[in-house]
Amino acid sequence: MRKKNHMQGRYNVITLCGSTKFKDEFLETQKRLTLEGNIVISVGLFGHSGDEEVWNPGIKDMLDDMHLRKIDMADEIYVINVGGYVGESTRREIAYAKGQGKVITYLDGRVNE
Repeated sequence: MRKKNHMQGRYNVITLCGSTKFKDEFLETQKRLTLEGNIVISVGLFGHSGDEEVWNPGIKDMLDDMHLRKIDMADEIYVINVGGYVGESTRREIAYAKGQGKVITYLDGRVNE
């Protein structure tokens, strides 16, 4: 369970995971978690929300690998699972995070499932 820490100097680091079709939810969650006193790492591009560069040769593979490095940097991941949707890439990220012992929190309120 995420501990709220508003003390300066020590901030929980959270990497957001989920389908990039949920761009608005990513931005809302990033803002909320930041205001709660967390350092938030998000996606760099929203391929399913108009960032066409994602589909150029080699770019998606690079971004997928980069996201795993973002998970490495985090204390926890926060899964943007709007309507319970978790796609294949996000399932891989969750499995990776579990293997690294990360706390996993979901938009729908579940923790470490």
